[in-house]
This record gives sequence, structure tokens and C-alpha cells, in this order.
Amino acid sequence: MSFTVERGEVTAVMGPSGSGKSTMLNMLGLLDDPTTGSVELLGEPVADLSAAERTDVRRERVGFVFQDFHLIPTLSAVENVRLPTRFLDADYTDRAADLLTRVGLGDRLRHTPDELSGGQKQRVAIARSLINKPDVLLADEPTGNLDRDTGEAVLDEINTIADGGVGVVAVTHDELVGEYADRTVELIDGVLHD
Repeated sequence: MSFTVERGEVTAVMGPSGSGKSTMLNMLGLLDDPTTGSVELLGEPVADLSAAERTDVRRERVGFVFQDFHLIPTLSAVENVRLPTRFLDADYTDRAADLLTRVGLGDRLRHTPDELSGGQKQRVAIARSLINKPDVLLADEPTGNLDRDTGEAVLDEINTIADGGVGVVAVTHDELVGEYADRTVELIDGVLHD
């Protein structure tokens, strides 16, 4: 399988359950190793990096938006967004607040996840994925838990992110994601089809 993510492009990867979408996303995000072949990020091979080096690459160059958000329930929205920076010397509170404002949550900075709707939680997760200014954003079912209007708002924000030069890969069952993507590929039984 050969798959390239371009900066500034949103690619939707669609396919039935069990087709390998999540496995593909995990390989792109350096969470899983391919059994054969290689994975490159911006032209650099990354599959043979040590665990520590892979962690550094993920932290510095890859943003993740998980289907189930993975927000810490006791932290506020701004604290959840800042979480990936907790081991860095700089204070990212202002950037976290700016990102939350950008995704329409400037009035929810101090709210905990149980005080947010599903769409708001998804937008917190998107803001968190951008805190380290990634080169690539990987989104697992970015609209999976959302109504259509909220899904469209999230996809508008994903397109804005791509317009800023970030390559975006969204794996999904949702046809709406394909409508918003610059390119859609289908993954069936581990085989990509353009």
C-alpha cells in the first residue's frame, strides 16, 4: 500500500469496519509498526526509530483527534488542551486559550468535560491536537459522535487547519467527511482504492 499525505490537504479514508482504517491511522501516528514496508514523515523514514525517538516525533509533529476524545474529566478545557505540553518549559496557557477561542469555545475555557456537549468535547480534542503545531493531524471518526450541524462545524475547522499547511487524515464511516475532504480513498480488506 502506498499512501501520501500532503501539507494543506484533507484526506478522508473510508471503509467498512475491520478494513484496517484504525491500523493504518496507528501506523501513520507511529503507534504501530508495519509488518512490511516503511513509514515516512515529511520524507524521513520513521519506522526504525527508537521508542523514545518515536515519542518525540509524535509529540512534536503529529496531532491526534481520538473518536472518544480522551479528555481528563477533572481538568478544565484549557488544562486538557495544555496537557501535551506539560513536560515543556514554556507556559502554553495563552496558546491553549487562543486555540479554544478559534474553535468557538472561548467562553468555555474553565468548563470540565461533564459541562460540555459532545460537539464541544470534540472541539476541545481538536484544539489539544494543535497545541504543538503539528505537521500532520490524524483524526479517528472526527464526526462520529456529532449531529450533522456540529459535524459540519468541526469539518469546517479541520479544513481551516489544513489551509494553515497541516496535512489531515480522517478515517471515518461518515460520508459527510468525504464531502469536506480534498481527497477520499477507500480501504477495503487492507487495500487502498482512490
